[in-house]
Amino acid sequence: MKLAYKLLIVLGIFFFSQNSNAQLLDRIVRKTQKKIEREAENRTQKRIDKGIDDAFDGVEDGIDGKNKDKNKPEDANTSSTSNNDPSKNNSSNTNNEEATENTNNTPTLVWSKFDFIPGDTVIFEDGPSAEEENGEFPSRWDLDEGNAEIAEVDGTNVIVFPHGAVIVPYLKNSKDDYLPEVFTIEFDAYFSEDNHHRFWIQFYDEKNQKGNHNPITFYTDAVGFENSTGEYPKELASSGWRHFSVAFTKGKLKVYLNDTRLINLPHVEINPTGITFENDGYAADKTFQYMKNFRIAKGGVKYYDRVLSDGKIIVNGIKFDVNKATLKPESMGPINKIYKLMIKNPDVNFSVEGHTDSDGSDENNQTLSVARAKTVMNKLIEMGIDKSRLKFTGFGESKPLDNNTTPEGKANNRRVEFVKF
Repeated sequence: MKLAYKLLIVLGIFFFSQNSNAQLLDRIVRKTQKKIEREAENRTQKRIDKGIDDAFDGVEDGIDGKNKDKNKPEDANTSSTSNNDPSKNNSSNTNNEEATENTNNTPTLVWSKFDFIPGDTVIFEDGPSAEEENGEFPSRWDLDEGNAEIAEVDGTNVIVFPHGAVIVPYLKNSKDDYLPEVFTIEFDAYFSEDNHHRFWIQFYDEKNQKGNHNPITFYTDAVGFENSTGEYPKELASSGWRHFSVAFTKGKLKVYLNDTRLINLPHVEINPTGITFENDGYAADKTFQYMKNFRIAKGGVKYYDRVLSDGKIIVNGIKFDVNKATLKPESMGPINKIYKLMIKNPDVNFSVEGHTDSDGSDENNQTLSVARAKTVMNKLIEMGIDKSRLKFTGFGESKPLDNNTTPEGKANNRRVEFVKF
Protein backbone atom coordinates (compact mmCIF):
# COMPACT_ATOMS: atom_id res chain seq x y z
CA MET A 1 0.00 0.00 0.00
CA LYS A 2 3.03 2.37 0.22
CA LEU A 3 2.82 2.96 -3.52
CA ALA A 4 -0.89 3.74 -3.18
CA TYR A 5 -0.28 6.40 -0.55
CA LYS A 6 2.54 7.93 -2.62
CA LEU A 7 0.05 8.16 -5.46
CA LEU A 8 -2.38 9.94 -3.13
CA ILE A 9 0.27 12.53 -2.23
CA VAL A 10 1.08 13.20 -5.89
CA LEU A 11 -2.62 13.53 -6.78
CA GLY A 12 -3.17 15.83 -3.83
CA ILE A 13 -0.33 18.16 -4.85
CA PHE A 14 -1.57 18.24 -8.46
CA PHE A 15 -5.18 19.01 -7.66
CA PHE A 16 -4.23 21.51 -4.97
CA SER A 17 -2.15 23.41 -7.50
CA GLN A 18 -5.15 23.55 -9.82
CA ASN A 19 -7.79 24.47 -7.28
CA SER A 20 -7.36 25.99 -3.86
CA ASN A 21 -10.74 24.85 -2.68
CA ALA A 22 -9.90 22.71 0.35
CA GLN A 23 -13.25 20.91 0.40
CA LEU A 24 -12.83 19.75 -3.19
CA LEU A 25 -9.30 18.54 -2.45
CA ASP A 26 -10.47 16.57 0.58
CA ARG A 27 -13.30 14.92 -1.38
CA ILE A 28 -10.99 13.92 -4.25
CA VAL A 29 -8.39 12.49 -1.88
CA ARG A 30 -10.99 10.48 0.05
CA LYS A 31 -12.57 9.13 -3.13
CA THR A 32 -9.20 8.20 -4.60
CA GLN A 33 -8.11 6.48 -1.41
CA LYS A 34 -11.36 4.51 -1.32
CA LYS A 35 -10.90 3.28 -4.89
CA ILE A 36 -7.22 2.40 -4.35
CA GLU A 37 -7.96 0.42 -1.19
CA ARG A 38 -10.89 -1.30 -2.90
CA GLU A 39 -8.75 -2.29 -5.88
CA ALA A 40 -5.94 -3.56 -3.65
CA GLU A 41 -8.36 -5.67 -1.63
CA ASN A 42 -10.02 -7.13 -4.71
CA ARG A 43 -6.76 -8.01 -6.42
CA THR A 44 -5.37 -9.60 -3.26
CA GLN A 45 -8.49 -11.66 -2.75
CA LYS A 46 -8.48 -12.84 -6.38
CA ARG A 47 -4.90 -14.08 -5.99
CA ILE A 48 -5.78 -15.87 -2.75
CA ASP A 49 -8.80 -17.54 -4.36
CA LYS A 50 -6.74 -18.59 -7.37
CA GLY A 51 -4.16 -20.15 -5.09
CA ILE A 52 -6.83 -22.08 -3.21
CA ASP A 53 -8.42 -23.28 -6.45
CA ASP A 54 -5.06 -24.42 -7.81
CA ALA A 55 -4.36 -26.30 -4.60
CA PHE A 56 -7.68 -28.13 -4.73
CA ASP A 57 -7.15 -28.92 -8.41
CA GLY A 58 -3.83 -30.51 -7.54
CA VAL A 59 -5.37 -32.63 -4.79
CA GLU A 60 -8.21 -33.75 -7.07
CA ASP A 61 -5.78 -34.64 -9.85
CA GLY A 62 -3.78 -36.73 -7.42
CA ILE A 63 -6.88 -38.59 -6.28
CA ASP A 64 -8.05 -39.19 -9.84
CA GLY A 65 -4.56 -40.26 -10.93
CA LYS A 66 -4.61 -37.95 -13.92
CA ASN A 67 -3.75 -34.42 -15.00
CA LYS A 68 -6.43 -32.07 -16.23
CA ASP A 69 -6.12 -30.38 -19.57
CA LYS A 70 -6.16 -26.73 -18.47
CA ASN A 71 -7.09 -25.53 -21.94
CA LYS A 72 -10.13 -27.77 -22.33
CA PRO A 73 -13.52 -26.31 -21.32
CA GLU A 74 -15.09 -28.50 -18.63
CA ASP A 75 -18.66 -27.44 -19.34
CA ALA A 76 -19.97 -27.30 -22.87
CA ASN A 77 -23.46 -26.26 -21.77
CA THR A 78 -22.54 -22.74 -20.62
CA SER A 79 -21.15 -21.74 -23.98
CA SER A 80 -24.60 -21.66 -25.50
CA THR A 81 -25.98 -18.88 -23.33
CA SER A 82 -22.72 -16.97 -23.17
CA ASN A 83 -22.88 -16.59 -26.94
CA ASN A 84 -26.40 -15.15 -26.61
CA ASP A 85 -27.99 -18.01 -28.56
CA PRO A 86 -31.10 -19.01 -26.63
CA SER A 87 -31.99 -21.64 -29.18
CA LYS A 88 -29.04 -23.71 -27.99
CA ASN A 89 -29.59 -23.05 -24.30
CA ASN A 90 -29.97 -26.26 -22.30
CA SER A 91 -29.88 -28.39 -25.45
CA SER A 92 -27.95 -31.15 -23.68
CA ASN A 93 -29.11 -30.51 -20.13
CA THR A 94 -32.61 -29.10 -19.79
CA ASN A 95 -32.28 -28.07 -16.15
CA ASN A 96 -29.20 -25.92 -16.80
CA GLU A 97 -27.41 -28.03 -14.22
CA GLU A 98 -24.04 -29.76 -14.11
CA ALA A 99 -24.43 -33.54 -14.22
CA THR A 100 -21.71 -36.20 -14.38
CA GLU A 101 -22.31 -39.76 -15.55
CA ASN A 102 -22.31 -42.32 -12.74
CA THR A 103 -19.67 -44.82 -13.88
CA ASN A 104 -17.02 -46.75 -11.96
CA ASN A 105 -18.79 -45.95 -8.68
CA THR A 106 -18.09 -42.22 -9.02
CA PRO A 107 -20.73 -39.92 -7.51
CA THR A 108 -23.34 -38.24 -9.67
CA LEU A 109 -23.17 -34.47 -9.35
CA VAL A 110 -26.20 -32.25 -9.86
CA TRP A 111 -25.34 -28.57 -9.49
CA SER A 112 -27.61 -25.67 -10.36
CA LYS A 113 -25.46 -22.94 -11.84
CA PHE A 114 -28.13 -20.45 -12.87
CA ASP A 115 -31.08 -20.22 -10.49
CA PHE A 116 -31.76 -16.49 -10.72
CA ILE A 117 -35.44 -15.57 -10.55
CA PRO A 118 -36.27 -11.85 -10.98
CA GLY A 119 -38.52 -10.19 -8.43
CA ASP A 120 -42.25 -10.08 -9.16
CA THR A 121 -42.90 -6.34 -8.91
CA VAL A 122 -40.65 -3.76 -10.56
CA ILE A 123 -39.94 -0.80 -8.26
CA PHE A 124 -37.36 0.97 -10.46
CA GLU A 125 -36.75 0.58 -14.21
CA ASP A 126 -34.57 2.47 -16.65
CA GLY A 127 -33.85 1.31 -20.21
CA PRO A 128 -33.15 4.19 -20.76
CA SER A 129 -36.19 5.16 -22.80
CA ALA A 130 -35.87 5.86 -26.52
CA GLU A 131 -37.48 9.24 -25.75
CA GLU A 132 -34.48 10.39 -23.69
CA GLU A 133 -32.57 13.19 -25.42
CA ASN A 134 -29.04 12.39 -26.56
CA GLY A 135 -26.40 14.24 -24.54
CA GLU A 136 -28.67 14.99 -21.57
CA PHE A 137 -28.37 13.59 -18.04
CA PRO A 138 -30.58 10.46 -17.66
CA SER A 139 -33.90 11.62 -16.21
CA ARG A 140 -34.47 8.49 -14.09
CA TRP A 141 -31.30 9.09 -12.05
CA ASP A 142 -29.84 11.66 -9.66
CA LEU A 143 -26.18 12.66 -9.58
CA ASP A 144 -23.89 12.45 -6.56
CA GLU A 145 -20.56 12.89 -8.34
CA GLY A 146 -19.01 12.95 -11.82
CA ASN A 147 -21.10 12.91 -14.97
CA ALA A 148 -23.48 10.63 -16.88
CA GLU A 149 -25.24 11.26 -20.19
CA ILE A 150 -27.59 9.63 -22.65
CA ALA A 151 -25.92 8.29 -25.80
CA GLU A 152 -26.95 6.03 -28.65
CA VAL A 153 -24.99 2.81 -29.19
CA ASP A 154 -25.92 0.54 -32.10
CA GLY A 155 -29.33 2.20 -32.36
CA THR A 156 -30.20 1.85 -28.65
CA ASN A 157 -30.13 4.51 -25.94
CA VAL A 158 -27.65 3.78 -23.16
CA ILE A 159 -26.09 5.67 -20.25
CA VAL A 160 -22.49 6.66 -20.93
CA PHE A 161 -20.02 7.77 -18.25
CA PRO A 162 -17.52 10.20 -19.81
CA HIS A 163 -15.39 10.69 -16.69
CA GLY A 164 -16.81 8.33 -14.11
CA ALA A 165 -19.89 8.93 -12.02
CA VAL A 166 -21.77 8.14 -8.83
CA ILE A 167 -25.50 8.05 -9.56
CA VAL A 168 -28.57 7.00 -7.57
CA PRO A 169 -32.16 6.20 -8.61
CA TYR A 170 -34.29 9.34 -8.70
CA LEU A 171 -37.13 8.42 -6.34
CA LYS A 172 -39.49 10.51 -4.22
CA ASN A 173 -38.76 8.40 -1.15
CA SER A 174 -34.99 8.23 -1.69
CA LYS A 175 -34.23 9.20 1.92
CA ASP A 176 -36.24 6.24 3.22
CA ASP A 177 -35.39 2.54 3.13
CA TYR A 178 -37.00 1.62 -0.20
CA LEU A 179 -35.54 -1.89 -0.55
CA PRO A 180 -37.68 -4.82 0.72
CA GLU A 181 -36.30 -7.88 2.50
CA VAL A 182 -36.33 -9.77 -0.80
CA PHE A 183 -35.29 -7.99 -4.00
CA THR A 184 -33.32 -8.39 -7.21
CA ILE A 185 -31.15 -6.07 -9.31
CA GLU A 186 -30.31 -6.46 -12.98
CA PHE A 187 -28.33 -4.39 -15.48
CA ASP A 188 -26.27 -4.70 -18.64
CA ALA A 189 -22.74 -3.25 -18.79
CA TYR A 190 -20.41 -2.96 -21.74
CA PHE A 191 -16.74 -3.94 -21.56
CA SER A 192 -14.37 -3.35 -24.47
CA GLU A 193 -11.61 -5.84 -25.17
CA ASP A 194 -8.79 -5.91 -22.58
CA ASN A 195 -10.03 -2.93 -20.59
CA HIS A 196 -9.97 -2.92 -16.82
CA HIS A 197 -13.02 -0.84 -16.03
CA ARG A 198 -15.21 -1.67 -13.07
CA PHE A 199 -18.71 -0.93 -11.83
CA TRP A 200 -19.83 -0.86 -8.20
CA ILE A 201 -23.20 -1.15 -6.48
CA GLN A 202 -23.62 0.11 -2.94
CA PHE A 203 -26.59 -1.07 -0.87
CA TYR A 204 -27.46 2.44 0.25
CA ASP A 205 -28.14 5.77 -1.46
CA GLU A 206 -24.84 7.62 -1.11
CA LYS A 207 -26.44 10.99 -1.76
CA ASN A 208 -29.52 10.76 0.46
CA GLN A 209 -28.85 8.02 3.04
CA LYS A 210 -26.18 7.12 5.56
CA GLY A 211 -24.28 3.86 5.24
CA ASN A 212 -20.86 2.25 5.09
CA HIS A 213 -21.44 -1.12 3.42
CA ASN A 214 -18.82 -2.60 1.13
CA PRO A 215 -19.92 -2.52 -2.52
CA ILE A 216 -20.32 -5.33 -5.02
CA THR A 217 -17.61 -4.96 -7.66
CA PHE A 218 -18.34 -5.97 -11.26
CA TYR A 219 -15.46 -6.73 -13.61
CA THR A 220 -15.45 -7.86 -17.24
CA ASP A 221 -15.16 -11.53 -16.16
CA ALA A 222 -15.57 -11.54 -12.37
CA VAL A 223 -17.50 -10.14 -9.41
CA GLY A 224 -16.45 -9.49 -5.84
CA PHE A 225 -18.07 -8.71 -2.50
CA GLU A 226 -16.18 -8.32 0.77
CA ASN A 227 -13.95 -11.42 1.00
CA SER A 228 -15.78 -13.41 -1.69
CA THR A 229 -14.92 -13.38 -5.39
CA GLY A 230 -16.03 -15.39 -8.40
CA GLU A 231 -14.61 -15.60 -11.91
CA TYR A 232 -16.42 -16.33 -15.14
CA PRO A 233 -14.93 -19.22 -17.16
CA LYS A 234 -11.98 -17.80 -19.09
CA GLU A 235 -12.80 -19.73 -22.26
CA LEU A 236 -16.25 -18.08 -22.36
CA ALA A 237 -15.16 -14.51 -21.61
CA SER A 238 -15.18 -12.00 -24.46
CA SER A 239 -15.64 -8.28 -24.97
CA GLY A 240 -19.13 -6.86 -25.30
CA TRP A 241 -22.25 -6.57 -23.16
CA ARG A 242 -22.49 -8.43 -19.86
CA HIS A 243 -25.74 -9.15 -18.01
CA PHE A 244 -25.33 -8.90 -14.22
CA SER A 245 -27.96 -10.12 -11.74
CA VAL A 246 -28.11 -9.74 -7.96
CA ALA A 247 -30.52 -11.53 -5.64
CA PHE A 248 -30.87 -10.53 -1.97
CA THR A 249 -33.14 -12.70 0.20
CA LYS A 250 -33.28 -11.78 3.89
CA GLY A 251 -29.50 -11.65 4.25
CA LYS A 252 -28.63 -14.21 1.58
CA LEU A 253 -26.73 -12.80 -1.40
CA LYS A 254 -26.24 -14.29 -4.87
CA VAL A 255 -24.49 -12.53 -7.76
CA TYR A 256 -24.53 -13.72 -11.38
CA LEU A 257 -22.68 -12.85 -14.58
CA ASN A 258 -24.52 -13.84 -17.75
CA ASP A 259 -25.61 -17.47 -17.20
CA THR A 260 -23.40 -18.32 -14.22
CA ARG A 261 -23.70 -17.77 -10.47
CA LEU A 262 -20.37 -16.46 -9.17
CA ILE A 263 -21.15 -15.54 -5.56
CA ASN A 264 -23.42 -17.41 -3.13
CA LEU A 265 -23.26 -16.08 0.44
CA PRO A 266 -25.70 -17.55 3.01
CA HIS A 267 -25.43 -14.69 5.54
CA VAL A 268 -24.59 -11.05 4.82
CA GLU A 269 -24.71 -8.82 7.88
CA ILE A 270 -26.12 -5.71 6.22
CA ASN A 271 -29.48 -4.04 5.86
CA PRO A 272 -29.80 -2.73 2.29
CA THR A 273 -31.69 0.57 2.22
CA GLY A 274 -31.10 1.92 -1.28
CA ILE A 275 -28.87 1.72 -4.35
CA THR A 276 -25.81 3.65 -5.51
CA PHE A 277 -24.31 2.89 -8.94
CA GLU A 278 -20.68 3.86 -9.47
CA ASN A 279 -18.02 3.40 -12.14
CA ASP A 280 -14.53 4.58 -12.99
CA GLY A 281 -15.47 5.95 -16.41
CA TYR A 282 -13.19 7.18 -19.17
CA ALA A 283 -9.65 5.98 -18.53
CA ALA A 284 -6.22 5.75 -20.16
CA ASP A 285 -7.41 3.02 -22.53
CA LYS A 286 -9.57 5.64 -24.31
CA THR A 287 -12.81 3.70 -23.92
CA PHE A 288 -16.13 4.71 -22.41
CA GLN A 289 -18.35 2.70 -20.09
CA TYR A 290 -21.98 2.01 -21.02
CA MET A 291 -24.89 0.76 -18.95
CA LYS A 292 -28.51 -0.08 -19.82
CA ASN A 293 -31.57 -2.10 -18.70
CA PHE A 294 -31.24 -1.32 -15.00
CA ARG A 295 -34.02 -2.84 -12.89
CA ILE A 296 -34.82 -3.22 -9.19
CA ALA A 297 -37.69 -5.59 -8.37
CA LYS A 298 -39.37 -6.83 -5.23
CA GLY A 299 -39.20 -10.60 -4.68
CA GLY A 300 -42.23 -12.80 -4.16
CA VAL A 301 -43.75 -16.17 -3.37
CA LYS A 302 -42.37 -19.47 -4.69
CA TYR A 303 -43.88 -20.63 -7.96
CA TYR A 304 -45.66 -23.71 -6.59
CA ASP A 305 -47.26 -21.71 -3.78
CA ARG A 306 -48.58 -19.26 -6.38
CA VAL A 307 -50.17 -22.08 -8.36
CA LEU A 308 -51.91 -23.35 -5.22
CA SER A 309 -53.16 -19.94 -4.13
CA ASP A 310 -53.81 -18.16 -7.46
CA GLY A 311 -53.99 -20.91 -10.04
CA LYS A 312 -51.33 -19.13 -12.10
CA ILE A 313 -47.77 -17.81 -12.06
CA ILE A 314 -47.02 -14.28 -13.27
CA VAL A 315 -43.46 -13.87 -14.56
CA ASN A 316 -41.92 -10.61 -15.80
CA GLY A 317 -38.40 -12.05 -15.82
CA ILE A 318 -38.85 -13.81 -19.16
CA LYS A 319 -37.33 -11.34 -21.59
CA PHE A 320 -37.26 -11.01 -25.36
CA ASP A 321 -35.43 -8.94 -27.93
CA VAL A 322 -37.21 -5.66 -28.67
CA ASN A 323 -40.33 -6.21 -30.80
CA LYS A 324 -39.36 -9.85 -31.33
CA ALA A 325 -40.22 -13.26 -29.90
CA THR A 326 -36.55 -14.24 -29.45
CA LEU A 327 -35.74 -15.27 -25.88
CA LYS A 328 -32.88 -13.57 -24.08
CA PRO A 329 -30.49 -15.94 -22.24
CA GLU A 330 -31.37 -14.58 -18.78
CA SER A 331 -34.92 -15.84 -19.33
CA MET A 332 -33.76 -19.38 -18.62
CA GLY A 333 -33.82 -18.89 -14.85
CA PRO A 334 -37.63 -18.61 -14.64
CA ILE A 335 -38.16 -21.14 -17.43
CA ASN A 336 -35.99 -23.69 -15.62
CA LYS A 337 -38.11 -23.20 -12.49
CA ILE A 338 -41.32 -23.77 -14.44
CA TYR A 339 -39.80 -26.89 -16.00
CA LYS A 340 -38.81 -28.32 -12.63
CA LEU A 341 -42.24 -27.55 -11.18
CA MET A 342 -43.94 -29.45 -14.02
CA ILE A 343 -41.55 -32.39 -13.71
CA LYS A 344 -42.17 -32.69 -9.96
CA ASN A 345 -45.94 -32.18 -10.36
CA PRO A 346 -47.13 -34.21 -13.40
CA ASP A 347 -50.75 -33.20 -12.75
CA VAL A 348 -49.96 -29.49 -13.35
CA ASN A 349 -50.65 -28.29 -16.90
CA PHE A 350 -50.17 -24.72 -18.11
CA SER A 351 -51.62 -22.34 -20.63
CA VAL A 352 -48.74 -20.00 -21.53
CA GLU A 353 -50.17 -16.50 -21.99
CA GLY A 354 -48.31 -13.48 -23.36
CA HIS A 355 -48.93 -9.85 -22.42
CA THR A 356 -47.38 -6.55 -23.58
CA ASP A 357 -47.39 -2.91 -22.54
CA SER A 358 -49.28 -0.29 -24.56
CA ASP A 359 -46.37 0.89 -26.73
CA GLY A 360 -47.07 0.27 -30.41
CA SER A 361 -50.34 -0.60 -32.11
CA ASP A 362 -52.98 -2.92 -30.66
CA GLU A 363 -52.64 -5.26 -33.63
CA ASN A 364 -48.86 -5.57 -33.41
CA ASN A 365 -48.97 -6.09 -29.65
CA GLN A 366 -51.55 -8.85 -30.02
CA THR A 367 -49.45 -10.64 -32.65
CA LEU A 368 -46.27 -10.21 -30.59
CA SER A 369 -47.85 -11.54 -27.39
CA VAL A 370 -49.03 -14.71 -29.16
CA ALA A 371 -45.61 -15.29 -30.77
CA ARG A 372 -43.80 -14.86 -27.44
CA ALA A 373 -46.15 -17.24 -25.64
CA LYS A 374 -45.58 -19.83 -28.36
CA THR A 375 -41.80 -19.41 -28.06
CA VAL A 376 -41.91 -20.12 -24.32
CA MET A 377 -44.20 -23.12 -24.79
CA ASN A 378 -41.91 -24.57 -27.46
CA LYS A 379 -38.91 -24.09 -25.20
CA LEU A 380 -40.54 -26.16 -22.46
CA ILE A 381 -41.46 -28.86 -24.98
CA GLU A 382 -37.88 -28.85 -26.25
CA MET A 383 -36.70 -29.33 -22.68
CA GLY A 384 -38.87 -32.43 -22.28
CA ILE A 385 -42.38 -31.41 -21.21
CA ASP A 386 -45.06 -33.36 -23.09
CA LYS A 387 -46.86 -31.05 -25.52
CA SER A 388 -50.26 -32.29 -24.27
CA ARG A 389 -49.57 -30.47 -20.99
CA LEU A 390 -49.13 -27.07 -22.63
CA LYS A 391 -51.03 -24.61 -24.80
CA PHE A 392 -50.52 -20.93 -25.60
CA THR A 393 -52.34 -17.71 -26.30
CA GLY A 394 -51.74 -13.95 -26.17
CA PHE A 395 -53.69 -10.91 -25.00
CA GLY A 396 -51.49 -8.05 -26.21
CA GLU A 397 -52.05 -4.92 -24.12
CA SER A 398 -55.68 -5.72 -23.25
CA LYS A 399 -55.08 -6.96 -19.66
CA PRO A 400 -52.68 -4.57 -17.91
CA LEU A 401 -51.69 -5.18 -14.29
CA ASP A 402 -50.24 -1.71 -13.82
CA ASN A 403 -50.31 1.69 -15.49
CA ASN A 404 -48.66 2.29 -18.85
CA THR A 405 -47.42 5.77 -17.97
CA THR A 406 -44.22 4.88 -16.07
CA PRO A 407 -41.27 2.60 -16.92
CA GLU A 408 -42.07 0.47 -13.86
CA GLY A 409 -45.72 0.10 -14.83
CA LYS A 410 -44.83 -0.91 -18.38
CA ALA A 411 -42.29 -3.43 -17.07
CA ASN A 412 -44.94 -5.04 -14.88
CA ASN A 413 -47.33 -5.27 -17.84
CA ARG A 414 -44.74 -6.96 -20.08
CA ARG A 415 -45.12 -10.46 -18.72
CA VAL A 416 -45.76 -14.13 -19.35
CA GLU A 417 -48.41 -15.89 -17.27
CA PHE A 418 -48.62 -19.63 -16.68
CA VAL A 419 -52.28 -20.40 -16.00
CA LYS A 420 -53.19 -23.84 -14.71
CA PHE A 421 -55.76 -25.83 -16.72
